Amino acid sequence: MSVQDYIDKIMKSTIQSTPGQTEFYQAVEEVLITLEPLLKAEPKYDEYNILERIVIPERQIIFRVVWMDDAGKIQTNIGYRVQFNSAIGPYKGGLRFHPSVNLGIIKFLGFEQIFKNSLTGLPIGGAKGGSNFDPKGKSDAEVMRFCQAFMTELSKHIGETRDVPAGDIGVGGREIGYMFGQYKRLSGKFEGILTGKGVNWGGSLTRTEATGFGSVYFAENILNKQGDSLKGKIATVSGSGNVAIYTIQKLYDMEAKPVTCSDSRGMIYDENGIDLDTLKLIKEVHRNSLEEYAKIHPESTYIPTHKYPENTNAVWSVPCDIAFPSATQNELNLNDIKNLHKNGCILVCEGANMPSTPEAIEYILENNILYGPAKAANAGGVATSQLEMSQNASMQKWSFAEVDSKLRTIMKSIFDLSYETSKEFDDEGNLMMGANIAGFRKVADSMIDQGAV
Repeated sequence: MSVQDYIDKIMKSTIQSTPGQTEFYQAVEEVLITLEPLLKAEPKYDEYNILERIVIPERQIIFRVVWMDDAGKIQTNIGYRVQFNSAIGPYKGGLRFHPSVNLGIIKFLGFEQIFKNSLTGLPIGGAKGGSNFDPKGKSDAEVMRFCQAFMTELSKHIGETRDVPAGDIGVGGREIGYMFGQYKRLSGKFEGILTGKGVNWGGSLTRTEATGFGSVYFAENILNKQGDSLKGKIATVSGSGNVAIYTIQKLYDMEAKPVTCSDSRGMIYDENGIDLDTLKLIKEVHRNSLEEYAKIHPESTYIPTHKYPENTNAVWSVPCDIAFPSATQNELNLNDIKNLHKNGCILVCEGANMPSTPEAIEYILENNILYGPAKAANAGGVATSQLEMSQNASMQKWSFAEVDSKLRTIMKSIFDLSYETSKEFDDEGNLMMGANIAGFRKVADSMIDQGAV
């Protein structure tokens, strides 16, 4: 059987056994296709049945979450935790609270997490979890009651050497705090079973900023390899959560100018550069729509989502040098990348998980646009989560500068590993292939070492 036939067989089996999980199929196919040169060079991965094993989670936990709203009405949501692979360490991966969450979304995120975590060089396996609960529009008391109900069930399946969740979309410091408090109440223990904790009670400095900072560090490494830098570059950024906000902050630190941000209702274009203080006030303090930004800065342009051109994202229609998709999956499609290319974009660096469609990625690679794939470029968040675990385990607290320095070193190591692996397989500069092969090889070799488990 040829390698392509083998890959086709795995894909067919995955689709047949897990119907209706489109995003998961997309994530699996992207990895398997890029592994082709490794599979040709190393038949042991076929002999040990690694592909069949790695696409199936070690454990999938689905549970009911029952909580009471402020009106006294009982509400019900679905909770998930997919513990995908623990070959190189305890499960690690975020929790997402969003109405779009379903098993397929969680599995795609958990599958990506396996290889992202491997690339960091740190001993952490891959997992993901969450719920279809929407924190937007809920009172603090409602969010607290939901988080307590969610943790009551999740607590049975996690532990500091077993599975250590973190935050993701819809899960910030508030939610982590409520869940940690409930775990402590149930267990009677103060343990590092969540990361993204408050700095007063076991959290790490730089954790909130880490994914955004890391994405910018990765972009700088790509440009440095070309004899270039971020200084003076115009950047478009999507999203307005932690990843986007701290991507924008670090871009300013690197003397670039970010000119866009977005949320589910619309996008802001500020030719003078996004005002970071205003953005933080709106999103981190008031939790309001970006429409408020345009009221404070009338010289900026606000475009509601319903006025976007068909099948495009208005963020990617703005002329720029670098694009940072930092919101959600499949937000950058073929039309978008064509717009970016036409308007002078030389680099796409992914801050979100799988933010580019397969057609967009194909266009990027065919047109020699520089590309920072998500598994590598947005690994800074989970890397810093592991640094938080290390601080908890040793009862230490590192300074912001110390953690940031470690983060910068890790992102440089991820870039170097991805780049050198691409050269090893005669496709120099194809960082998607390099990152996927490097991440996979470490996990697969560990699975072989540990036998039929």
